[in-house]
Amino acid sequence: MNNERSLIEKLARIEALFARAGTEGERAAAASAAERIRRRLQELAKSDPPVEYRFAVTDGWSRKLLLALLRRYGIHPYRYRSQRRTTVMARVSRSFVEETLWPEFREFNRTLQAYLAEITDRVIAEAISPEGQDEEVRPDGAAVVSLAGPSILPPGARRV
Repeated sequence: MNNERSLIEKLARIEALFARAGTEGERAAAASAAERIRRRLQELAKSDPPVEYRFAVTDGWSRKLLLALLRRYGIHPYRYRSQRRTTVMARVSRSFVEETLWPEFREFNRTLQAYLAEITDRVIAEAISPEGQDEEVRPDGAAVVSLAGPSILPPGARRV
């Protein structure tokens, strides 16, 4: 897939920008850029000690991306037993989060979400329905049947 290759190249360019790479050769070396960020993170830990951060992401794709970024920089993500799967905890310095991790995550996430939306729209249009419009918006109605209502269950189904 040419689109997939294009996405990977775009993500690599974004990473190089956040790694403050100086030359085109450095931009092409994603592993080298990640190592520079890891070293910078270690330097920041001396002047700006790590604190526990709670990241709340909106979906599984964003969660996977955040986990990958944290692990790439040697940060060990976790969550407490009572927390939702979309919650990610990590001990990291405030300046690293504000200057590198969160801006990089937001840029990657925006790019990834746009790519996933494009693929989803294309697959649905080809496999299910070519009409790719949103639902019709109507004025508020008086009688609304809830999805939880008993009349919605298919025959033979039981409420759990």
